[in-house]
Amino acid sequence: MNEARPAGAPGVDSATVTDAGAGRFLLTGTVTMWTAGRLRGEGLRAFAAHGGNVEIDLSAVARVDSGSLALLIDWLAWARAAGRAMKFTALPAVILALARLSDVEALLLAGSAAH
Repeated sequence: MNEARPAGAPGVDSATVTDAGAGRFLLTGTVTMWTAGRLRGEGLRAFAAHGGNVEIDLSAVARVDSGSLALLIDWLAWARAAGRAMKFTALPAVILALARLSDVEALLLAGSAAH
């Protein structure tokens, strides 16, 4: 994922992946193509350090775009390759709509709770 972004792009530093304990992680802020590259690395380091199955809560995500969908699919691919289960909770409606259009909705919803 490309981290190049225009100068002054809104929300580029306002997204984080936080370890909430017991394999649960909170994704917060503006998750777009401008932040996805950084979040990818943050998430993978946190998930690998945990060592077990992963649940990612998206209830605190403020803004998304197609970069968000790419990020979630990338994380799922990592989990599958690592032999771990990964699920998403509180998936934003925009991500679900993009996933539906891209024919990957079932992939995101496997074991996940959407809102």
